[in-house]
Amino acid sequence: MENLIALVNRLQRACTALGDHGDESALPTLWDALPSIAVVGGQSSGKSSVLESIVGKDFLPRGSGIVTRRPLVLQLHRIDEGREYGEFGHLPRKKFSDFAAVRKEIGDETDRETGRSKQISTVPIYLSIYSPNVVNLTLIDLPGLTKVAIDGQSESIVMDIENMVRSYIEKPNCIILAVSPANQDLATSDAIKISREVDPKGERTFGVLTKIDLMDKGTDAVDILEGKSYKLQFPWIGVVNRSQADINKNVDMIAARRREREYFAQTPEYQHLAARMGSEHLGKVLSKHLEAVIKSRIPGLQSLINKTIIELESELSRLGKPIATDAGGKLYMIMEICRIFDGIFKEHLDGVRPGGDKIYSVFDNQLPGALKRLQFDKHLAMENVRKLITEADGYQPHLIAPEQGYRRLIETALITIKGPAEASVDAVHAILKELVHKSINETVELKQYPSLRVEVGNAAVESLDRMKEESKRATLQLVEMENSYLTVDFFRKLPQDVEKGGNPTHSVFDRYNDSYLRRIGSTVLSYVNMVCASLRNSIPKSIVYCQVREAKRSLLDHFFAELGKKEARQLGKLLDEDPAIMQRRVSIAKRLELYRAAQSEIDSVAWSK
Repeated sequence: MENLIALVNRLQRACTALGDHGDESALPTLWDALPSIAVVGGQSSGKSSVLESIVGKDFLPRGSGIVTRRPLVLQLHRIDEGREYGEFGHLPRKKFSDFAAVRKEIGDETDRETGRSKQISTVPIYLSIYSPNVVNLTLIDLPGLTKVAIDGQSESIVMDIENMVRSYIEKPNCIILAVSPANQDLATSDAIKISREVDPKGERTFGVLTKIDLMDKGTDAVDILEGKSYKLQFPWIGVVNRSQADINKNVDMIAARRREREYFAQTPEYQHLAARMGSEHLGKVLSKHLEAVIKSRIPGLQSLINKTIIELESELSRLGKPIATDAGGKLYMIMEICRIFDGIFKEHLDGVRPGGDKIYSVFDNQLPGALKRLQFDKHLAMENVRKLITEADGYQPHLIAPEQGYRRLIETALITIKGPAEASVDAVHAILKELVHKSINETVELKQYPSLRVEVGNAAVESLDRMKEESKRATLQLVEMENSYLTVDFFRKLPQDVEKGGNPTHSVFDRYNDSYLRRIGSTVLSYVNMVCASLRNSIPKSIVYCQVREAKRSLLDHFFAELGKKEARQLGKLLDEDPAIMQRRVSIAKRLELYRAAQSEIDSVAWSK
């Protein structure tokens, strides 16, 4: 069981080292969840003497006014043998065997934090004491409650101290050690007053009565110690500390403990209570109770730690990686983010993510529908056929077949296909732009860098614009190719009409009769439909080759080429992360380190023992 207190000691030290002091912040706090014993008392209540009696050493600063100005987390470790020594959390591996030096270091470390002023600080000092004369125990010594500010202190210090004390003892995991002097009315005790406010039923308050030997003759503290004057769930414990004369004479603490035992055993009023009085008994009771509380809190503590680790990891993942400091690191970081974006864009096109199917819809629905709406049959109505054929003959009618008329009818029909072809290019371009914007929004890493987000978006759209122009040129070229060379075999396979198409003895007006014109129109329509069917397949191929395939292959190639020319300062502008996010990431990383360390510490303890 002794390793439970040692476990909490390690967790508390880790909390302070990684910035978790239990104060209010936007970060989850492990400190508040750890069971602790906070020592509360007014100035001159004997609080420091109680702590020194439990430890068996003089090590706390003394003087007038507010001496304790920072919380002191006092971690006691019982060792079987060896020399007693102290070790501070801020000076690891430095052992203080001279406890006068310990006292001086407490004062110096307090001044380092408060700047040698008389103000207070909430940042704890950690002191571990290793001795065969202590029990395993952790106590938090808090500044003494006061009613008046002294010279050099602000008027708010009275309330500041009270608020600090409250911030510790109002937490449900805190055990309160309320120290009150017996030679003062308990009703005026600062420790009892504030303890009653946060723990009205006395369920987690231990009452300690000091200066029993200094009470006026004819009076005693029996009613208080028996719980009649002020009842707590736990029995009151009386202690007799060294007098100021003893302190001045450097009376040995071990001898003082012996005299304390003798006082309770030999004083008639307290003989029946002697077995549960004294600083040694106080230390043992607190140690045993703290172990029990820690053991009961472990399952909840494990659950809290595991849940918080998941939450912190999730937030850290959302915040992304920290920015590199050198140009190479920045360039690599930008390119990695761009590759993530490019991968997401390709997933949209390949069907892993939605959106790419819209391109197929252009080829399967939009293009055929647009070609169908061209209504070639109306274009090849008899009157239009007559007009174009007649105009193609010029001043001299054709002799055998109206070849030029055929060509003009076909060309004027096929040229209209350019409209649907261009519209298909534009439609695919619009879809690709939409997928670029979707991919940017889905690239979490881009969200933390607004400038890079804009630059990547602009670069991708500019690439798509260039691809669109190339695609439009190539696609329209397909239509022009069909116009530039007619498929002769198609016409050779047509049945010959000697009377209507090949007999030059007929008059020109006979050759232009309705039946003949309908035959021409029908022939041209068949040829145009054949070409249309061919273009319906080749236009999508051209668009995919010039736009879709090229976008997958080289969407950001130009942007990458320009990146290579930029200096570190210019690259830094692209990675213009919000300073608040940067600070949040650092804080989250530290807090995550704390919780992982806590998880490891708890897992290493054998609870079965």
